Amino acid sequence: MTDLETMPIAQKRATLPMRLRRRRLPASLRRPLAITGLVIVVIWVIVMVAAPLIAHQDPINPSSELLSAPSGAHWFGTDELGRDVFSRVIHASRVSLPLGFLLVVIAVSIGCLVGAVAGFFGGWVDSLLMRLVDIVFAFPAIILAMVVTAVLGPSLQNAVLALALVTWPTYARVVRGLVLSAGRAEYVQSVRLLGASSTRALRKDVAPNVVGPVLVLATLDIGNAILLLAGLSFLGLGAQPPNPEWGAMVSEGTANFQAWWIGTFPGLAMFSVVLAFNFIGDSLRDAIDPRSSWGSGERS
Repeated sequence: MTDLETMPIAQKRATLPMRLRRRRLPASLRRPLAITGLVIVVIWVIVMVAAPLIAHQDPINPSSELLSAPSGAHWFGTDELGRDVFSRVIHASRVSLPLGFLLVVIAVSIGCLVGAVAGFFGGWVDSLLMRLVDIVFAFPAIILAMVVTAVLGPSLQNAVLALALVTWPTYARVVRGLVLSAGRAEYVQSVRLLGASSTRALRKDVAPNVVGPVLVLATLDIGNAILLLAGLSFLGLGAQPPNPEWGAMVSEGTANFQAWWIGTFPGLAMFSVVLAFNFIGDSLRDAIDPRSSWGSGERS
């Protein structure tokens, strides 16, 4: 037997190369909540991609089976036009999930650019951009999004654009604070004194300190983006009939309270997706900032 085979487990870990030991996931990402959230998201991604194979019935064309309760023929029942609710919930995932992700990407891109420029250059640039952020923050996000969507016209594309215009200031303010903190660091000041350009210092030295918190905020915001899109569709400003979308389906359910299944199942679908991204976002936050971890084992 070799010496490594006879070593105690703790000593074996100490002798492993640092590169191999770093590959182990942080404890916060191995928690049941993180695994549960990841599993739910993976399941919904599979459902979204394979929607035509999973839901065989047409989600748009009506039938004669009006307001049928859940059964073997229609797992989630049918709506007031005889459309299969299960098929509509499955196909609606191909709308809500990609658009929610797209909305967050647009908001992150605009917010990070504005916040980085404001925090790094300061002065009148910072004051001008932050006053713009304050103007947007002065209005409730959903109300301002409703106004913008109503002006542009009810559609999913306009709803995404409107929500992106009202959600980017959150990222701008967070990134500005992080850039201000990192910009005062001695190593950044040293690089600037050595002749590095502002763009190089911002990209190479400041950006790595910003990525982690922004990633956590973006992960948590995906669920919020899906809810905001559903809210606009619920009010008739997002998805237009007969296209399936979770918020619009919940709105249809409120008009047919006796048929509880019309609004319940799309509501549960939204609930599961939002909960999953919240689980993942909380776990990422604990992994990036161990001081926020609540478990005694992780604190040790």
